[in-house]
Amino acid sequence: MKSLIDLTFDNRFARLGDAFSTPVLPEPIAEPRLVIASRSAMALLDLDPAEADSEQFAQLFAGHQLWSTAEPRAMVYSGHQFGSYNPRLGDGRGLLLGEVVNEAGEYWDLHLKGAGQTPYSRMGDGRAVLRSSIREFLASEHLHALGIPSSRALCVTASSTPVWREKQERAAMLLRLARSHVRFGHFEYFYYTQQHDLLRQLGEHVLDCHFPACREQAEPYRALFREVVERTSALIAHWQAYGFCHGVMNSDNMSILGITFDYGPYAFLDDFDAQHICNHSDDSGRYSFSNQVPIAQWNLAALGQALTPLVGLDALRETLGLFLPLYQAHYLDLMRRRLGFISAAEGDAALVQRLLQLMQGSAVDYSNFFRELGDSAPEQALARLREEFVDLAGFDGWAADYRARAAAEGDSQAQRRARMQAVNPKYILRNYLAQQAIEAAEQGDYAPVRELHAVLARPFDEQPGFERYAERPPEWGKHLEISCSS
Repeated sequence: MKSLIDLTFDNRFARLGDAFSTPVLPEPIAEPRLVIASRSAMALLDLDPAEADSEQFAQLFAGHQLWSTAEPRAMVYSGHQFGSYNPRLGDGRGLLLGEVVNEAGEYWDLHLKGAGQTPYSRMGDGRAVLRSSIREFLASEHLHALGIPSSRALCVTASSTPVWREKQERAAMLLRLARSHVRFGHFEYFYYTQQHDLLRQLGEHVLDCHFPACREQAEPYRALFREVVERTSALIAHWQAYGFCHGVMNSDNMSILGITFDYGPYAFLDDFDAQHICNHSDDSGRYSFSNQVPIAQWNLAALGQALTPLVGLDALRETLGLFLPLYQAHYLDLMRRRLGFISAAEGDAALVQRLLQLMQGSAVDYSNFFRELGDSAPEQALARLREEFVDLAGFDGWAADYRARAAAEGDSQAQRRARMQAVNPKYILRNYLAQQAIEAAEQGDYAPVRELHAVLARPFDEQPGFERYAERPPEWGKHLEISCSS
């Protein structure tokens, strides 16, 4: 295990030069104190967990100290926001501190959010607040634990520095880890500014650092686009299967690696509602739960447009056409597993769709339904769950077909239960749980957020004594308004 001072930096993105990012030093926040750290994220850097208890840890991740080999830079990019092109975005409150190479030879970006103003702050103060930092920390680490591709979160540092949003709050910093912070919007920026030589340079960087296998293909950039399409289809399938709503699927929030990125007003579904809108600022419902699939395809089309100087239009269209069938295959496979099936049957897609239609309008808790479905034999589980549904006749028909389908698997209930518990979480990050932890943290009590993180890090396990985290939310907890403001 390493100490903080032993980290090895090799800043590949910084070497691309000033056309791609701007050197900026972080602005320290006052009286830094560690709110929470993720041991599993620290392990990605080979860091000794004991380092989180050192004073230097909080000093580094609050901007007071900096490694001599780090090269903090604010990245420039553009993107489509709510469907409209914004020509110049960039890291307005975050800095890429540098790239750390671990003992396995893996590169990890260290990205500090809330680090102060940059040339891309667009009249903002460049700060993050405690609530948004805690929300991103919890979500990043929980999605990872669920098996959903995501950026990671190393730590949150609080301060006494005041910032103004709807009210006065306190500034905080979040240290985020990812194999890359290149977004769809990076390619869009160089395409729309007609800097096609730099567009190719960016593409070469992405190929060399992240998709070297694409170099072996006859058309490396076409292969790159296909890789992004495939990864994004798998990502969105996980979101839909597990009821995750991102809330701000702007093209600048889409990772070239196909990971969940830039957490804002996200939410997991409580009661199933295909039309759920988690972002209070999304007046049109553009990023509603059901729209995440077509919006992902729309964003991929925007990326494809930016790649037209490098790839033929017909090839891009053909590759983009793979998204929907790939998504459907990934999604159906995940839903089969959630229903306890290990084989494939012709009627599975219809069985899934009928279930969701029955859930709609019945106030069925989406996550708990699947967990309870596997906790006991189908007959007993279905009899208990039946009371959750409005259309009882419809549910009875579905239940009969489900029992027959489950029986065809031919395994024991013990095997079925173990298999279903391994993919259906008992614990899910609900907004009201995050809000309760945030309110305590804002009063200086970090124990609730640490306990919540510990529970959510093992979402599939039975955890005696923590059952309250698995309960259905109270009515007020289902109607919290979350916006982009951070």
